[in-house]
Amino acid sequence: MSTEATHTPDVVVIGGGTGGYSTALRAAALGLDVVLVERDKVGGTCLHRGCIPSKAMLHAAELVDGIVEARERWGVKATLESVDWPALVATRDDIVARNHKGVEAHLAHAGVRVVRGSARLTGARTVRVESVQADSTLAHADAVHAESARDALDFTARRGIVLATGSRPRTLPGLVPDGRRVVTSDDALFAPGLPGSVLVLGGGAIGAEYASFHRSMGAEVTLVEADDRIVPLEDADVSRHLTRGLRKRGVDVQAGARLLDAEVLENGVRARVRTARGETRTVEAERLLVAVGRAPVTEGLDLAAAGLTTDERGFVVPADWSRLETAVPGIHVVGDLLPPPSLGLAHASFAEGLLVAETLAGLPSAPVDYAAVPRVTYSSPQTASVGLGEAEARARGHEVDVGTMPLTAVAKGMVHGQGGMVKVVAEAGGGQVLGVHLVGPNVSEMIAESQLIVGWDAQPSDVARHVHAHPTLSEAVGEVFLTLAGRGLHQQ
Repeated sequence: MSTEATHTPDVVVIGGGTGGYSTALRAAALGLDVVLVERDKVGGTCLHRGCIPSKAMLHAAELVDGIVEARERWGVKATLESVDWPALVATRDDIVARNHKGVEAHLAHAGVRVVRGSARLTGARTVRVESVQADSTLAHADAVHAESARDALDFTARRGIVLATGSRPRTLPGLVPDGRRVVTSDDALFAPGLPGSVLVLGGGAIGAEYASFHRSMGAEVTLVEADDRIVPLEDADVSRHLTRGLRKRGVDVQAGARLLDAEVLENGVRARVRTARGETRTVEAERLLVAVGRAPVTEGLDLAAAGLTTDERGFVVPADWSRLETAVPGIHVVGDLLPPPSLGLAHASFAEGLLVAETLAGLPSAPVDYAAVPRVTYSSPQTASVGLGEAEARARGHEVDVGTMPLTAVAKGMVHGQGGMVKVVAEAGGGQVLGVHLVGPNVSEMIAESQLIVGWDAQPSDVARHVHAHPTLSEAVGEVFLTLAGRGLHQQ
């Protein structure tokens, strides 16, 4: 290996996903000299294998559902001839590619130096990047760019290092993903063609979304969740309404069930499932999709060289959550490497990146308020929540008032016809709003208002004086707050 000169930027960010590139962009905007190391493509899982491609496919699924609804409910004589899978994939890939180019352009414009290679810590402020690819783009640093085809580059960060290496899908013992019959959430949308049947293991947000997508595309879907309800981190009423919505669409939801074993066959997979009633059931499907969570990626980082360790789950735990700084001063962590209360969500990673960048620049920055970070499941129906659920609020010692309203109680909810609900949890006696929970069509676009309500510690009376447009789905939110404030027109 050749001996390289050591370069001394202000900040070295390891990992170019949402947490990493947001840190890099904000730090560069604050005048810091930033190096961003990424061994694959900037944008990470969210852009290339997760959020963006999956939502593109889910939009296509909405269009398919719309054709069916047009014919069966509205008398519009529309027909669905077929789904052109290659054309659908081409559109998805074009959206991903344009977003990728946009991120690259933002980094270049900001003056962030991007190095493509594998990084490992060599000390508390030092990083070695190995297997550096010759097409690395290191803006405004010709001398460094000339070295990009060599074996390694060494960096000493004057202000700090940011760990943002993300996560990978977890799997289960005995299940070896092959990208064809047994797939993870990272490769589910890239498997060949559309299967006629799918067994989805895991009923969290990812599992629910993939179950919803495949059902829209005509597959027979079985969704298996070990917990006693799907989306178990959400309020129980959210889970109940989502289960009802998926079952109405023909998804076989099996909560409280466990996989006993699975066998890969020539044309599919045969699995044995223990149901909530204790019965053993055999499920055969063309594809088995494992969506049982994600694990932090720290392999190859050599955390010990900097004096760092992980917890028993593999997370890098901050010593100071207000700065997301580890026990080693100057080393910060963002994104999926963080344990709870971080949420493993791309938009939370953006907020974490802003916080760390401003901290490294010496600016005051408010800690991330994880209670006010929204959570969305893009299934059909969708769910969107922020803050505490009813059971969680009571478990924390709150006395609460709860307001609910079915979306079908408002005209626009009847128009959409998907059902759903609004649920608000507030401190008893008109106190602050602790949580808002939505299920129904397009509720992902409605949660921003509730995020502000929870984040600003508003009370129902504060919200009740604001007028919601009619007819909209959002007026159901307004009506629940009117009711909690004692002014409801359609009290339950």
